[in-house]
This record gives sequence, C-alpha cells and structure tokens, in this order.
Amino acid sequence: MADLRVNIKGLQLKNPVMTASGTFGYGVEFADFVPLDGIGGIIVKGTTLKPREGNDYPRMAETPHGMLNCVGLQNKGVDYFCENIYPKICDIDTNMIVNVSGSSPEDYAECAARIDALERIPAIELNISCPNVRDGGMAFGVTCEGAASVVRAVRRRYGKTLIVKLSPNVTNIADIARVCEAEGADSVSLINTLMGMAVDIERRRPVLSIATGGLSGPAVKPVALRMVWQVAKAVKIPVIGLGGIVTARDAIEFLMAGATAIEIGTANFIDPAVTIKVRDGINEWLDSHGCGSVSEIVGAL
Repeated sequence: MADLRVNIKGLQLKNPVMTASGTFGYGVEFADFVPLDGIGGIIVKGTTLKPREGNDYPRMAETPHGMLNCVGLQNKGVDYFCENIYPKICDIDTNMIVNVSGSSPEDYAECAARIDALERIPAIELNISCPNVRDGGMAFGVTCEGAASVVRAVRRRYGKTLIVKLSPNVTNIADIARVCEAEGADSVSLINTLMGMAVDIERRRPVLSIATGGLSGPAVKPVALRMVWQVAKAVKIPVIGLGGIVTARDAIEFLMAGATAIEIGTANFIDPAVTIKVRDGINEWLDSHGCGSVSEIVGAL
C-alpha cells in the first residue's frame, strides 16, 4: 500500500482524490454508494451569500464525450447552509470544503467569513468564473484585476485554506494563477468548465435555456491537462487538477503534469463510486511501479 497522503498548503488529505463542486451534492447524497471517509476531500455545491433560483430549464445537455450545464448556482444561501447543511456533514471524516460564489468581492468575502466560523470546514474553493455585476457581467476570473479583487477581499476575512478555482476561458491562465498566488491563495484548482453551446436543429434554437453553458467531461481533458501543466510551472503553491478525469490513468496524468491532488466531476453522474475506484487504481499503479508514495510522481513529467 503506497502512501497516498498529500498536503495542500496545510490541508492534509488522506489521498489525492477529491470531488468537484456541483457534481457530488453535499456528499451525503452519495453515502449509499461510496464510503465518504475514503475520499480525500469533498467539495460541496456552490454557495452564495443570498439564495439563488438558478436558470430556467432546460439547463443540462449531453454532448459527445461530455455535457453542458447552465444550472446557475442554484442554492439556498450561506445562512441556510450554516444552519441546515453543516450539521449534517460536519462529522464526515474527511475534508469538507465549500465552493463559494458571488457577484461582487464584498459578497464573496462576507460569504467566506460566515463559513470561516464553521469549525469543521477547513477550506473553501472560490469560484471566480462568476459574472461581475459591476463590470457588465464579465467573469471575475478572466482578467488579472478581477481575480485579484476577489482573492484580496476574501483573504482579508478568511483565515483557513483558500483554494481558487480558475476559469479556462482566458488568454493566459498562468497569469491569472500568479495573481491569485500573490494575493494570498493557498492553492489553485483548474479547470472550471469551458463555455460551449448546443443547437436543436428541429426547433432552430439553443438546447439550453440561456443558449450557452459550461462544457465538462472527457472532451475537455486535453485542454485541462495542458493548463494544469502550464500553471504548475508558473506558481509555487499546490495545484489541484480537474477536467474529464474518469479513470486512475487520467488522474495519474494530471499528477505527473504537476497537480498535487485531483477532482472528479462529471464522472460522478456516470458512476457514483468512481472516486474510490480512482483512488484504488492510483494505489495499484504506484505499487506496480515500485513507488512508495504518490508524491513521487507529482510533477514527474
């Protein structure tokens, strides 16, 4: 049995396999399918300061080797999370991490501060792919200035491990990562979904209610892998890789490209036990290749 433990700037994980926000609910929904304490970290669905209804249906569409979604961060707000969800998940024996979204730096910071008060939540993941309501709807994460404004505001009010989830819809993702590191991020995770679209040719209209949505699944893996490799060379903080991971082999590719840990997203919809299968597959590969620790292959490319 290889040593699968990894460290994300003080956040100790039993193994490098995590779940991606929005694909694993609050964790408890998967308790009948997989031992939750066997996963390195569970990132729960996106949480905002105020409740959000999300976008109109249809808001999911299957695509070749992937899927599109425009759910729109539907959730009941951070206060509901603290009062009703946190008591149900606080005793799960793994790292329970909250994905935080917002429409202004102040929204992000206030939401993060309320989660900071929860003893058993050791980290948050900032979704900076959200639209900036003050800047015509442009996502915070597509400019260095926008990303910096969110990370700076949150870092002032949040004292635990801060992971920033990067948007791939940019010219140079390494520049965004460097800015997040400079503003106090403890880690960056990438990639978030790529913007895509599907068309219903019989109705002559977009399939999704708001026309475009985020593309995820195996189709995005080569892009995600390339971006993880670029970012891992550009920053000193740990990188968490995600995007199209389905098998242990996929995960090992990301680890070799420089990721300290990985997240599994869309594959959870296909196989609710995929996280444990990937964890065990990584261990088997390490054993068969004479590796005593997963850290031996991180950045080995």
